[in-house]
Amino acid sequence: MLLQNLSTILVEQRAVASLHLNRYVIADVYLPKNISDPSELSLLIINDGQDLEDMPFAPTLDGLLSSGQIAPLLCVGLHCNKYRRDEYGTANVLDYAGRGKRSKAYQQFIVDELIPFLHKEYRVDAFQEKAIAGFSLGGLSALDTAWNHPGLFSTVGVFSGSFWWRSKDVGEGYDDNQHRIMHQQIRNGEHQPNLRFYFMTGSQDETADRNNNGIIDSIDDTLDLIKELERLGYKQEQDIRYVNYENGRHDVQSWGKAMPAFLLWAWSGKNNGTDEQRTLNVEVTNDIAQ
Repeated sequence: MLLQNLSTILVEQRAVASLHLNRYVIADVYLPKNISDPSELSLLIINDGQDLEDMPFAPTLDGLLSSGQIAPLLCVGLHCNKYRRDEYGTANVLDYAGRGKRSKAYQQFIVDELIPFLHKEYRVDAFQEKAIAGFSLGGLSALDTAWNHPGLFSTVGVFSGSFWWRSKDVGEGYDDNQHRIMHQQIRNGEHQPNLRFYFMTGSQDETADRNNNGIIDSIDDTLDLIKELERLGYKQEQDIRYVNYENGRHDVQSWGKAMPAFLLWAWSGKNNGTDEQRTLNVEVTNDIAQ
């Protein structure tokens, strides 16, 4: 991990013991330097943390923190393992192929083991807020985790989320309105106050178009999920931000380009930045969208 030229953060790798998963989980911890009051920190947990170095995430976070564009933020990138499709599913419903068997245990690891570990090891009694994000299947997992623990998490970021995750396969009686697991979970749920959602897709995420409406499934599934949230009372811009990148692909480089906009959306309004810094926020976001 390249750490040179990072003026504001320290990056270290930890192995967190998990009884729920019966293994050690590798976690890359991005810790702001010179924090006089640890209670100022918010927490962002990121699935597929092994991909953050290739974005590269550390210089992005360092630049936003050093310029004062976002509030103090401790980030933890959790590495996946060979059981990714079981750990990153939906905790309460397996998909049509029986995947997701370890999802509940993974979420229990985050809630019962990882967060207490962070409190103890980094001497943070309480975080300003807790957020969780992820990419592709990791994004599905992030939303499912936040939805199942709304009193714990207040912000969720989903990059090219795998909202196709379904209880019946296409060609076997599949119906968009009945068999997309995350959509059904939200449809049957209740409005959870103070929960915010950031969704990113790319027009080149994929080519699949199940219903032949000229819109790729990644975008269709995300827009339909947003509609379910709106039916529960969540509002666009106030509670939900959706961004599509015309040149965005289903890859680490595209998610890395989109990451600053998510960080600015979630944490730029929670500091005392100058008007000049707030203007820079807009310039950075517009540059990313090009």
